[in-house]
Amino acid sequence: MRAHRLTITLATLGAVAVATTVGIAAYGYGHRGSPTCVSSVPFRAGEDGYDTFRIPSAVLTRDGTLIAFAEGRVGGAGDSGHIDVVRKRSADGGCTWGPLGLVAAGDGHTRGNPAPVVDPRTGRIVLLSSYNSGEVTEARIMTGEATAGQSRRVFVQTSEDDGRTFSAPREITAEVKRPDWRWYATGPGHAVALTTGPHKGRLVVPANHSAAPPAGSSDTGQEAKYYGAHAIYSDDGGLHWNIGYVDGGYDGLTNSNESSAAQLPDGRLYFSARDQKGSVPGRRLGAYSADGGRTLDAPYRAESTLLDVPMVQGSLLQTTGREGAPLLFAGPSVPTVRRAMAIWRSTDGGSRFTKVTTVSELPAAYSDLVQPDSGTVGLFYETGAAGPYERIEYRRIPLGDFTANGG
Repeated sequence: MRAHRLTITLATLGAVAVATTVGIAAYGYGHRGSPTCVSSVPFRAGEDGYDTFRIPSAVLTRDGTLIAFAEGRVGGAGDSGHIDVVRKRSADGGCTWGPLGLVAAGDGHTRGNPAPVVDPRTGRIVLLSSYNSGEVTEARIMTGEATAGQSRRVFVQTSEDDGRTFSAPREITAEVKRPDWRWYATGPGHAVALTTGPHKGRLVVPANHSAAPPAGSSDTGQEAKYYGAHAIYSDDGGLHWNIGYVDGGYDGLTNSNESSAAQLPDGRLYFSARDQKGSVPGRRLGAYSADGGRTLDAPYRAESTLLDVPMVQGSLLQTTGREGAPLLFAGPSVPTVRRAMAIWRSTDGGSRFTKVTTVSELPAAYSDLVQPDSGTVGLFYETGAAGPYERIEYRRIPLGDFTANGG
């Protein structure tokens, strides 16, 4: 039976497709019609009926449309309560944006952590997201106080019309969440479709969880050591899902949390995770998988060349389009505070990173990287003058700025 489709144009927000151009630093069209804008603001706190927008993610569709997803938080900036998954579409590489659309309605509950990916076989957009009851917080979920229905659950949606509409959320919790896991989050940030190797076409979603303390322990489950990163994957375009690697040491040394992924030119996957109060230096961890995310080649290790990054989510992008195209990492660049969004480059598959540019000195937090065309890198990031959650900005940067020879 064909899934019920949920329209994502909010009538209450007005159906007039007025493009959002607020925040554009420069705008025009260059050679052969390529957009030359520098920045735009698809989501701003207090607009479109939402108090705050957080947790950006983005994909470029087969038709060349850039789709930006976010959490639309109704009652405030906090992580709990009524939260929707929303989206905006851009047909000009992120210079202007159409009206906001509702993808998954919280209806008083929490839906978020959108992790989109485009299925290379069909062009269908596959979107993973997480859910919990609006009556519980992350703390109550981690301590095991929430019921199964209230706790974190996982859903998938698809779009076959270039992101205009999405199917109703379909639950896949039983396929991707172990019984002893409490907290669960997809992403944050985009997922990955493998383009080379024996698992070509596989959809890989970086995710994270928390585990219950062992029997007899006096721990509550809120301790940072119970966080762990993992991956889930689908080999049939998002119909069925499997749990891939699980970082489940829970030893307090490296506490992998929110994770992102990129497929390297040699076919391996590189994962980057937030270290949640681990005892190793820095706040970033890295790992590799040679089997499409099913297992890790070795446990997560501390990233010694990303020591400027505070404890926060970070985003990855393996760029394409030219020889030696680098792997990029984006995140704030002040170790003690969420501020100064920057982008680092790696030319050796993530072994070492070098900071290339500081996008802004303002407060900044979560981000997602995308490549809207062969010559441009796009960065969605949370930022603001007084704090990092005033808006989600989109910044376009020439890919040549990140190549070793600048060309």
